[in-house]
Amino acid sequence: QVQLVESGGGLVQPGGSLRLSCAASGSIFSINAMGWYRQAPGKERELVADITRGGSTNYADAVKGRFTISRDNAKNTVYLQMNSLKPEDTAVYYCHAYIKYAGYVYTYQEFWGQGTLVTVSS
Repeated sequence: QVQLVESGGGLVQPGGSLRLSCAASGSIFSINAMGWYRQAPGKERELVADITRGGSTNYADAVKGRFTISRDNAKNTVYLQMNSLKPEDTAVYYCHAYIKYAGYVYTYQEFWGQGTLVTVSS
């Protein structure tokens, strides 16, 4: 099977920085797009940023210029560097990926991580 495991969340003061990581493991054949979503209390889950296998990126307007998504294809890992954090960035951040794996090598299947909490507060 395949798992996405996130790390790097925590408590940070406004204006601070955090770096999230998400590693995919298992019998992976290929990974297409990877990304980060977030869900704040009482709100729907929303896209933060995503990145294609080739490195093309897409960002939500709310994080443009502050967050940077990147990936290491050799390590099946995606990162989210978050700078100039604001209280409104407080949310559970979820890793997302489209993966082909053993038993499902013809179509990409959608996977989610378990989520990591980011709290921005003084």
